[in-house]
Amino acid sequence: MKRAMQKELFSIDFVNPRDFTTNKHRNVDDTATGGGAGMVMTPQPLFDALRALKEQGDVHIIFTTPVGKPFVQNDAKRLASKGHIAFVSGRYEGIDERVIEAFADELFSIGDYILTGGELPSMVMSDAIARNIDGVLGNSESLEIESFETPLLEAPSFSKPTLYEGRAVQSEYINVNHSKIAALKFAMSKAKTSFFRPEQLIKHKKRTSYEK
Repeated sequence: MKRAMQKELFSIDFVNPRDFTTNKHRNVDDTATGGGAGMVMTPQPLFDALRALKEQGDVHIIFTTPVGKPFVQNDAKRLASKGHIAFVSGRYEGIDERVIEAFADELFSIGDYILTGGELPSMVMSDAIARNIDGVLGNSESLEIESFETPLLEAPSFSKPTLYEGRAVQSEYINVNHSKIAALKFAMSKAKTSFFRPEQLIKHKKRTSYEK
């Protein structure tokens, strides 16, 4: 990622909502209307910050939130074609819904669990998106064989030595029979998917049935 940024294949910048506050204490949060525990990110700083971003040109605004749709590989590939993406990272008990209604192009979640803020999801999605930009990865073929490019998980990988502490790499890899390696990888991929992500195997079977 560092080399890709040095080549100006993509860039990252940060906007601090506190820089847009109009109150003397530079607060970006307030108590929840209607009661409830915790503080909520208040509209004014975010409205002004996002308006300022939109004035700079076309920007795709994404909010990180547990209620958003699950972020998947197809989203990363699709968003890699966007010229400018802004992630709005929530804090406290969330963001005033009026900000989301006014500015959100998409809402994403990276999993069914709670974090202290949206910064980590923003970083996760940024990494997944950036590696799909042309030229970021040294070997573009890496993208084609990774897990989640198809419903099946990626087959196990092995390095040298071929024998370590009594555990050997399958002979097909050692003999470099490409057709046998491909068949073995496909079989191991299905077995791995069946064990770790059986719902993905169902998707694979549906896809292959549809293609026939």
